[in-house]
This record gives sequence, structure tokens and C-alpha cells, in this order.
Amino acid sequence: MDLGLADRTVLVTGGSSGVGLATVRALLDEGARVATCGRDADRLAKAAARLGSDRLLTGVCDVRDASEVRDFVRYTVDTFGGLDGLVNNAGQSRMKSLDESTAEDWRDELELKFAGVLNPLHAARPHLAASDAASIVNVNAVLAKQPETRLITTSAARAGILNLSKSLATELAPEGIRVNSVCLGLVDTGQWTRRHAAAGSGLSYEDWQAELAADRGIALGRLGRAEEVAYAIVALLSPRASYITGTSIDVCGGVGRSIL
Repeated sequence: MDLGLADRTVLVTGGSSGVGLATVRALLDEGARVATCGRDADRLAKAAARLGSDRLLTGVCDVRDASEVRDFVRYTVDTFGGLDGLVNNAGQSRMKSLDESTAEDWRDELELKFAGVLNPLHAARPHLAASDAASIVNVNAVLAKQPETRLITTSAARAGILNLSKSLATELAPEGIRVNSVCLGLVDTGQWTRRHAAAGSGLSYEDWQAELAADRGIALGRLGRAEEVAYAIVALLSPRASYITGTSIDVCGGVGRSIL
């Protein structure tokens, strides 16, 4: 199926690895022009070299810095002539309980999560409003719906972003901008291979992953793959999803227990 993304321009934050990189690759495969940013210049350069596309634009940018975000959005629009989609993917998880979390942890987590959506939104909004198929996808997590006490600051921040996304869908609909969320579960990225190595369990990675999946209650019995999340993101960006806004899709192997 042609998703209608050929020659469309999409900006993806945090696109140098993991889900962000998989999303950039999937968009390029659909014929889109893609701009992606991250804080690590070396990782961005390596990702760009692996992808090897003349439809890819990269830049160093911290989503917490509104001026850097504005500059990168302007660079994207000047280079590609417009903007049709935005994927707010930059972020990280903070593995701390309530007693371990400091006031600074709470401030940092809330700043990163909300600035990571609001700074790109404010910079991109007038350009998206000029598109005939504008779409924003906020990459979130099932933690937003079913909190995890071991990730208490991240869970709270992600719940706020899910609420914000719903509000944005209503606020931006008159401008023709759709806003949706993709809520992921445990995805097999570099952090899990590092944790497997650090665990020293003696199990193969596959067996260790299966044990982890059982412990976390993942119905499909394994971690997800970055490209599986990217598929949902790209589908929501597509003009074929033109009547979908204000919703969230769980890509979590069945770990999600919320019915909302």
C-alpha cells in the first residue's frame, strides 16, 4: 500500500538510534524527505552514513533549548521547502523510585518530556499549518497509562504528555494538524543488550529476554523491535490516516492492561 508519504517532509527528534532511527529509515523507504536531530554529533553522523540518503538532513540540537529547535526547524524548511510531519521522539527513562528521586530529578524529567514536545511544536506549527496533510506523533510509553513505581518520575511525566497530546489534538484540529501518540512497551534497543551483559546471568540473550518478558507480563513473550514501533508511527503520519487524531496506539506486545 502506498502511504502517500513520498516527497513529504517529516522532522524526527532523537533519530540517531533506536525507535527514532528506525522511524527515519522507514520514512526514507516510503520516499519521504527526513530531517532528524540529536545531541550527539558522532552518533548522528554514523546513522546518516548507514542510511546513505540524499533525502536526509541531520543536525545537532537539544530539544530543551527552544532557540536550537527553532534554528533546526528553519534549516529543515529552508532546505526542503516545507514541513508535513513531526515526530517527537527525543527522551529517556529515569530508573528511580520515589525515595531515590530528588527534586532535581523531578524538574529534569518534566522539563525534558514537556520541552521535547512543546519546543518542536511551537517551532513547527506555522509550517505544519501550511501543509495539506499535517501530522504530529508523540512517542510515549505504556507507563503513561499504567505507572511503574521503579520509574516514578518518568511515569508521571509521560502521563502528562499523553494528556497534553489529547489537548493538542483538539487545539490544532482547526489548523488541519492531527496529533496522535504511540505508546511503546519494552523495546529491544541497546540498553537491554547492555543490561543483559551487566547481569552476568549465564543465559543467552534470547533466554534472558524471554525471562524478562515473563517477569513483566508481556503476552507475546519477547521484547519489541524498533521497526515494529516505527511502523505505527509512520502509519499515523500517513495522509491515509487523515481521520485519526487524538488517539494513542499501544505497541507493547500485550503488556498494556489499561482499557482506555
